[in-house]
Amino acid sequence: MSSGFHGAARTIGCGIATSLALAAAGFSEAARAAEPLVQAAGVAAGAGNPHLAVVDVRPAAAFQAGHIPGAMSADYRTAGWTVPGPAGAAAALPPVERLAAAIGALGVGDGDEIVIVAGDFPAAARVYWTFKVLGHTEVSILDGGWAAWLGPVESGSATRGPAVFTPHYNAALRAELPEVAAALARGSATLVDARPASQWSGAVLSPLVHAGGHIPGAVSLDESAILTADGRLRPRDALAQLFAPAGEKPAIVYCNAGYLSAADWFVLSEVLHRPDAKLYEGSMSEWTSDASRPVVR
Repeated sequence: MSSGFHGAARTIGCGIATSLALAAAGFSEAARAAEPLVQAAGVAAGAGNPHLAVVDVRPAAAFQAGHIPGAMSADYRTAGWTVPGPAGAAAALPPVERLAAAIGALGVGDGDEIVIVAGDFPAAARVYWTFKVLGHTEVSILDGGWAAWLGPVESGSATRGPAVFTPHYNAALRAELPEVAAALARGSATLVDARPASQWSGAVLSPLVHAGGHIPGAVSLDESAILTADGRLRPRDALAQLFAPAGEKPAIVYCNAGYLSAADWFVLSEVLHRPDAKLYEGSMSEWTSDASRPVVR
């Protein structure tokens, strides 16, 4: 299956089922890569398959009230997807081995195809990015999130036996503080600010940051503009036009804590096929923890 994305408006023809068919036909795991977005019909087509892992990152209470049959609850805010960073980052990437152990304990293993279900796109995109950083390519996001699911629903808890999840750390998707500082000094990358324009300008201050404004030279590309009214990703051509101000240089995307910026990273990397796009998960919470780092209002 091609790893390319050819427009969010298109129904991905039961991507999971197609992927499974390829495996049955003798294709190796390495030869396949999941589509970055999958439609609800594709998830439904994989129902009952033991190698389909639906990871629901909504709040645990919402999961208890109703979820896709067989899904696992992994609340974005409480399941260990982020940790406070040593340099002031509010939501840094946890140690790789700790993440791998937590994912395995969920019941997600090396041979599983993962579908992320969320109540909002940034949470899904941040978890998607995390799996990609861990080297797991068989991962997709349910387009439209939980609101798009019209199939059968279960309530209560759900468990899955523990599995072996082996990380293969991919540093190429991640920008850390020294790289961001070097990019600013040399002009070697475009800094993309995914926050609302009011935070980019400094008119509104997030409680996660120490100073209002943006990193000098950063382009404002509010992540809320990437979705349609029903919460689905806009078509590729519209996204390409929206992200034109990012230019052709390598892109480093940030926000306050690597949450909103994950959505912009997803567009640049997985939709517009920019292999040079990176997420700075430390973002402004880390950048502004040292008053000597420049901030523009």
